[in-house]
Amino acid sequence: MNNDLLWSKVLNKIQTEVNSIVFKTWFKETKLYTIENNIATIIVPMEIHRKRLLDTYKDLITGALLEITNVIYDINILLEDEIIINKEVDISIPKKEETITFKHASNLIKSYNFENFVVGNSNKLAHASALAVAEAPGQTYNPLFLYGSSGLGKTHLMHAIGNYIEENSNKKVLYVSSQQFIDDFSKISRRDDNNKTNYDYADYFKNKYRSLDVLIIDDIQFLATKPKTQEEFFHTFNILYNDNKQIIISSDRSPNDLKLLEERLKTRFCWGLTVDIYPPEFELRKNILKKKIQGANIHQKIPDDVIEYIASNMTSDVRNLEGAINRLMAYSLMMGYNEINLPMAVDALKDTINKGTSEKTNILKVQKAVADYFQISVDDLKSKKRSASIAFPRQIAMYLSRTILNESFERIGLEFGGKDHSTVMHSCDKIKGEINNNMEIKNSVEKIKESIL
Repeated sequence: MNNDLLWSKVLNKIQTEVNSIVFKTWFKETKLYTIENNIATIIVPMEIHRKRLLDTYKDLITGALLEITNVIYDINILLEDEIIINKEVDISIPKKEETITFKHASNLIKSYNFENFVVGNSNKLAHASALAVAEAPGQTYNPLFLYGSSGLGKTHLMHAIGNYIEENSNKKVLYVSSQQFIDDFSKISRRDDNNKTNYDYADYFKNKYRSLDVLIIDDIQFLATKPKTQEEFFHTFNILYNDNKQIIISSDRSPNDLKLLEERLKTRFCWGLTVDIYPPEFELRKNILKKKIQGANIHQKIPDDVIEYIASNMTSDVRNLEGAINRLMAYSLMMGYNEINLPMAVDALKDTINKGTSEKTNILKVQKAVADYFQISVDDLKSKKRSASIAFPRQIAMYLSRTILNESFERIGLEFGGKDHSTVMHSCDKIKGEINNNMEIKNSVEKIKESIL
């Protein structure tokens, strides 16, 4: 019995034991990936499915499999993105007199491309740099070093570069995490039965990493505690760089902040272009949500006030935004809502909204309060208009964002249309001086502050 037929029978069995909403929500989009060695590996579309199936329905699945196959299987659940279609060959130590054959696999996630990467002020430099590298690998910005907090799009851009290069050339591309590089290198130190170094695998390792046209390595910060692996990466880097092969690296911090990496590595990371990605600004967060809704083919209309509520309250990273939409849709389905509105969204997301970035204390709230006081629009505050009737309220809004919320100058600049951090610093200093010297302005700022807090 093939996997599709077997899983169809399992689902039919499960469908008779749960209600239609539960089946549609948690089981309908699942697939049986493999069933071997008494382990059944199931593919699910989202993390919420994995958690729910393992926490609540694992015994139900095991029982259905047992009834159909007369075998008790352990359940393993993977996300679709965790399934690498083009697997590499087994790199375990071969028997004596066997040679390891290298079979290239890029490890790229095909769904990550430039077309579905949403661009805003916080990531437009990274996007432009990535596209430039993709169009001319090894010739422009080598190495390209992307850094920023988790969930901001670094991995998406790296896969997009690799996919673009593969689609438009015959160059050999490899994406790996730094942990995979560490694991691969560690196998060289294994000993065979005669206590000899595994030279065959050493050749395999060099062939895998040094015969590339494009090496993409994610989360380089994890090399920090691995001095021998750093040494190997240093030599691999030099060989690729000297041959004009493209190197793309990501990290959660800048090269200079990677304190435990060798200085010679940090120096090389700065040879090309170093680009940081900031958390998404309000407009970008809205656009990401709209793109997610469009891509998910969601039939229920999600009104603008719900999108603005999510964008206003979930500011840290893209994954949280996508998770909010997934949670909203699941909540709507399970609770039987025919339409999505703001009260429902508030209830659905009450456990996931970050307490520190609620509507009462975020930059958008400050912007609205200042705009209302001066009878202008929030868009005016974010614009490039320099007239006194706009520039002065904008400076007050920046000052309040800094003093009330303690936001960084860079973050404030992003939320005001991509202003430079030096502009924000100047605005804050100016308003601080005005408050000390002008009672009328001081009173105005206090009234605005009262409306915010």
